[in-house]
Amino acid sequence: MKQKLFHSLLAAMLLMPATGVMADDYETLNTEPIHNPMLWADVPDPDIIRVGDTFYLVSTTMHLMPGAPIMKSKDLKNWETVGYIFDKLTDSPKYDLQQGTAYGRGQWATSLKYHNGKFYALLAPNEQGKMGDTYIFSAEKAEGPWTIVSRMRHFHDCSLFFDDDNRVYVIYGTGEMMELKPDLSDVIEGTHQQIFQREEDEKGLLEGSRVIKHNGKYYLLMISHVYAPGKHRREVCYRADDIHGPWEKQVILQSEFGGFSYEAQGTIVDTEDGDWYGIIFQDRGGVGRVLTVMPCRWINGWPMLGDENGKVPDTVRPLKSGEPEAHIVKTDDFNCAKLGLHWQWNHNPIDNAWSLTERPGFLRLKTNRVVNSIYLAPNTLTQRMEGPRCSGGIVMDLSKMKDGDCAGLAAFNSDTGALTIKKKGKKLVLEVNELKVELTDRDKEVKNVEEKTIESVELKQQKVWLKIDADFRPQAERKGMMPGTDMAQFFYSLDGENWTKIGNDYKMGFDWRRFFMGQKFGIFCYATKKAGGYVDVDEFFYERR
Repeated sequence: MKQKLFHSLLAAMLLMPATGVMADDYETLNTEPIHNPMLWADVPDPDIIRVGDTFYLVSTTMHLMPGAPIMKSKDLKNWETVGYIFDKLTDSPKYDLQQGTAYGRGQWATSLKYHNGKFYALLAPNEQGKMGDTYIFSAEKAEGPWTIVSRMRHFHDCSLFFDDDNRVYVIYGTGEMMELKPDLSDVIEGTHQQIFQREEDEKGLLEGSRVIKHNGKYYLLMISHVYAPGKHRREVCYRADDIHGPWEKQVILQSEFGGFSYEAQGTIVDTEDGDWYGIIFQDRGGVGRVLTVMPCRWINGWPMLGDENGKVPDTVRPLKSGEPEAHIVKTDDFNCAKLGLHWQWNHNPIDNAWSLTERPGFLRLKTNRVVNSIYLAPNTLTQRMEGPRCSGGIVMDLSKMKDGDCAGLAAFNSDTGALTIKKKGKKLVLEVNELKVELTDRDKEVKNVEEKTIESVELKQQKVWLKIDADFRPQAERKGMMPGTDMAQFFYSLDGENWTKIGNDYKMGFDWRRFFMGQKFGIFCYATKKAGGYVDVDEFFYERR
């Protein structure tokens, strides 16, 4: 009885305004609110489902491997990565950083479903030809292992949908639909349908299809790009009594938030107690595309998002109290024999060129290919940066570097700020570099890399601590500290206690035409003259604040 009373109270509070809450309310519930952004990191194109008392979330990570991360939470507040749908993509040498690259391509906008006791995922790499085939995967558990069920023609930003009669559909692009064979092996030819036409002022694509069924009706959520006075990017919903139509439309969210742009693209999900939430992403500059959570209220049969004014709230009542803290970005002492799920490689890793066992307690990164920049360097290991501010650093043993080797820690993106140790003959030189890559449009080949050395210092020892501090707060919240938003500062230490700032404050960015990803910490080691050297990383230490 007490549990039912608690959930009834919580459900009622979810429909109240998210602002102006008395501190006593949270004390009574013995918990803290969810502060938006729910995940202040690069977690774009979300799909989220609930199975029992657990929520599962999948996001886009494109050229990072392993790909299609699965995160889980009991309370929509504490999230952790529990698996990936695939380890590598192998259709092209571009995924190995050869004959081009996959920057900004690879896995996009995965659709996640649970049907008849199995998990299903559908994704289509943003590629040309065979590389852009749609994959369908299945698994007994969301954590994996996942196996490929089928491959078929490309579907852009698609949603897999299992209907109550066990017929299966894929909804994709701007309102297109096809039926799949019962065994999911391919489409049923002749079933293509344009289920709606976009409005005159919707000049861009309607994207990010997410389909659910509720109270016998079909709901298709999409992002709408509108170029008309008084209108902005928004989340729209199409509704129908029959999946084949006719479909009617409603704008369910048109809201800016936190000093950044208007939000759109995501989905809705229910709780065990019948409450509903919306999970929608927002572009936030250098940190990437972040996730926000908000109430979803069914009004006249439409899933309306936001607070009572239709705006994204600063805070949302938590779903449960007492859940353990969980995070998608973590410190790491590299004492495990397997790499933690919080890490992703830039493109496919070369497995025999890194190790956690050759020197237990250290991550060993070996050079194995001569390249001219970090943008073609295999085995760069990454984690997301997080807002509002974060700090990440490493301890690195440089004693086995060879002449021409480069290693260090980067604020990694298409424009990169890096703490780079370069082996020059017998000398070790620490540089702060600012790098910018130019890519071809079609094959994403590296055409040119601009590198500017801001400051350098010779190191007289073979062990060094490197650290990057990042600040993603809006300028209005910074109160004259560092200029602008998305700023990084670089530090080094010779003893792990006393830190020296080096280089300039660095402006981090986000460019959808090149990497299309938020800022990452990148640990790297590559050869410019001869392969065979390596570095040992003792620790990655991290703090969000």
